[in-house]
Order: sequence, then structure tokens, then C-alpha cells
Amino acid sequence: MTEVKIGTKVPSWTMEHVDAQRMKTMAAILRDPYEVHWDHEAVRPLGFDRVINQGPLNLSYLANMLMAWQGASCVRRLNVRFTLPVFEGDKLIAHGTVIDLEQVAGEHRATCDVHLDRGKETVMVGTAVVALDQAVSS
Repeated sequence: MTEVKIGTKVPSWTMEHVDAQRMKTMAAILRDPYEVHWDHEAVRPLGFDRVINQGPLNLSYLANMLMAWQGASCVRRLNVRFTLPVFEGDKLIAHGTVIDLEQVAGEHRATCDVHLDRGKETVMVGTAVVALDQAVSS
């Protein structure tokens, strides 16, 4: 496994195709009554022709990237800001970079700048704190 240090790039994670059926299912699970997640007619007055992905699904793409990197229970904190809507059919890529390292209660942790991109557009930005499964280098 590669040693983690400030500047280490988190391996990117890709959602090849944001799926409208998954949005509809998630709306039912979340009991989300906002029709823009499943009804194409509801998004037309907003100037869109594709339904809009839920924030929790977008957030999960960043979490998937972090968990693929350091394991299923690694995320300690994830703070994000949604900058643009995500639509059905979008291809998204999650990225991250280690910006700080610390030890808390015997646990090695990395603070990472994270972002979710659609092509050259950033649709979500934030900071994550991740428990590392290895020693860190200063």
C-alpha cells in the first residue's frame, strides 16, 4: 500500500451514468415528495429537460471514493457544498487530495479536499476526515 502524506491524491471514483430509476427509488426510500427527482414535467419550468439527482446520492459518490481508498468504516467527517445540480445521464468523477495528517486517540487520520466533477464542472466541493489503515508520513 502507498504511504499517505500531504499531497497524496485519493484514487478517483467514477459514476458512469446517473440513473433516473435509482433517483425514483431513492425518492421513495427517503419519502422525498419533490417531483424533480422523477418527473420530467416538473423540471421543465426550471429550464431543465432531465430529472435532478438527490443530494444524498451525490454525497454517496464521494463516500464511495473514500471507502474504496481506506475501507468501509474510514469516514469520520464529510462536509460538502452543492454547487450545481446533477442530472440523469451525467458521468461524475470523485476526486480528493490529502491536505493534513493527524493522530487522534491513536488513530491516524487524513483531512482531504474532495470534489465531484461532471466534465470540467465541479458539482460538489468539501472536506473529508478519513481514518487511515496505515501509518502516515509527515
